[in-house]
Amino acid sequence: MALKKEKNLQTFPNPNVTSNYTIRFDIPEFTCICPLTTQPDFAVFHIEYIPDLVNVELKSLKSYFWAYRDEPGFHEAVTNQVMDDLFTLLNPRFMKITAKWNVRGGIYTTVEIEKSNKK
Repeated sequence: MALKKEKNLQTFPNPNVTSNYTIRFDIPEFTCICPLTTQPDFAVFHIEYIPDLVNVELKSLKSYFWAYRDEPGFHEAVTNQVMDDLFTLLNPRFMKITAKWNVRGGIYTTVEIEKSNKK
């Protein structure tokens, strides 16, 4: 059964709500489309978060990132959209996303965002 390309992120209850533990994901094969050239853009996403009440389910995260393959977007916009989607879904105690974009015109771009909920 093929994985469907959809941005339907799922969660499951945090099994350790009293603990401030960190979850890290590395997504080395991110692809979207450059809105100016229509060529593929490639990035490695590093996601780090301290969960509160829920965690993100990995199969849905994989499908979420895969869904970007055919979508146009600037590096900054895509990285901020990922942060907005995950932060809204998870409402974590802390989240940091770093997107390291492959070279374009001799320039590497890194977009980094941090957010936290004060409790």
